[in-house]
Amino acid sequence: MTKTKASTEEWLDELRLEKSDMRDGAHLARIGVALDAIEAAERELVAAVAAAHAAGDSWAAIGAVLGTSRQAAHRRFASQIDTQG
Repeated sequence: MTKTKASTEEWLDELRLEKSDMRDGAHLARIGVALDAIEAAERELVAAVAAAHAAGDSWAAIGAVLGTSRQAAHRRFASQIDTQG
């Protein structure tokens, strides 16, 4: 569970809702599912960039695929890749 999701769940646990405040939670659950999908996609993107870089692809090539500069790609991913070890 991510820090954001954990803090959101803590906040929800602290709410004191009246019965009249209760609604179908399907839409909120859908937001949670979408957030989980985004987080999974971000992890996969970092893993894919790490694999490409480890295989010898340049930051310029990685940036081109991402639609950004090599500097921007490096700035966004280099520290995450280094910490994956």
